[in-house]
Amino acid sequence: MACYFRGMSNDETISFTETMLHSGRVIDLAEIPGIKVDKHSTGGVGDKTSLILAPIVAACGVPVPMISGRSLGHTGGTLDKLESIPGFRTNLSLAEYKDVIARTGLVMIGQTKEIAPADKKLYALRDVTATVECIPLIAASIMSKKLAEGIDGLVLDVKTGRGAFMKNYEDASRLASILVDIGNQFGKETIGFITDMSQPLGVAVGNWTEVVESVECLRGTRGVNDSSSDLMEVTHILAGAMLMVGKKVASIEEGVERSKNSITDGSAYRKFLDLVAVQGGKVGAIENLELYPLSRHSIEVKATQSGFVAEIDPLEVGLTAIALGAGRTRVDESIDTKSGIVLRKKVGDSVESGEPLAQLLTDRDDAVSSSRTRLSAAFHITSQTPQKKKLIMARVTAGEVKSL
Repeated sequence: MACYFRGMSNDETISFTETMLHSGRVIDLAEIPGIKVDKHSTGGVGDKTSLILAPIVAACGVPVPMISGRSLGHTGGTLDKLESIPGFRTNLSLAEYKDVIARTGLVMIGQTKEIAPADKKLYALRDVTATVECIPLIAASIMSKKLAEGIDGLVLDVKTGRGAFMKNYEDASRLASILVDIGNQFGKETIGFITDMSQPLGVAVGNWTEVVESVECLRGTRGVNDSSSDLMEVTHILAGAMLMVGKKVASIEEGVERSKNSITDGSAYRKFLDLVAVQGGKVGAIENLELYPLSRHSIEVKATQSGFVAEIDPLEVGLTAIALGAGRTRVDESIDTKSGIVLRKKVGDSVESGEPLAQLLTDRDDAVSSSRTRLSAAFHITSQTPQKKKLIMARVTAGEVKSL
């Protein structure tokens, strides 16, 4: 509570991170060739970049050890998305973790009991004492887990806007700066980006729905000059930065081109199929997306006026997804992997009255009416074409936040 009200100095935050890091096991991946690089996002609505960029980066020769979390509140969790793939295992032992990355060049699992156990206990304490939203405590929590993975470098995506935990740019900038400082202090090359979360990223919100969009982007059938292009813009710049940190390219720009080429030549998609197979998932479910079980209800939300989409409230979209069964408000809640939302319009798109804005997917009979009303209200339509916000807002390096 004292930390929440008074804050912590950088030295105190680094010391706290180190203590939590060494409360458990720090994985040694020295036997894995290459510079190991991971990505961390502070979370947002529709943020499925990990599913796309990890195979991209691994396909380009940089090993990616990734330990992710579950959905809680209005933002989704990478583990839940992966586990919507039939058979996919995220609860690997540390021996299996090492084996998978040695075989495929990437691995995606959840936090094990050996990794930063103090963080798990302290997070539970913060949760019940309303001290979660404290930047030094957030930074130490994130970095104690990331530093335990066995990485050599880290790229950060700190989101800001109504759909993010850091609602304003100043807080996002402070968090990004301290995360970068901690990473570099521990000898891991760390750079960050501040990205916009004032509307959902891409078109899918949920679990299987986000896997579908990710797979289509990896196949190259989505993500170029369509409603998923914002998702791929963020993915490519993060992947480009990871390739630069991994010493495969000399600049982020060169890394972005390598990232795009891995989509074009099919190597990123093949790498994702390898990951699914090695972690127990059914590859056939990915190769035949249309065979996945369908929700009992598939409801279109339609525009009540013509004009342009000026705003899509990401927080309301995220909360609606929870009501449909796609998320959880408590860690012990189960989720329905089929449920979710697919956006048919994004900010800046023109729309005619009666035209679909989004599609709701759920098995919950009692959620249909209220969710349709809530999601309809999340769309703000005006007669004027809105000015789009910059998606990649700033790059953060040691001692510098540079607007882009």
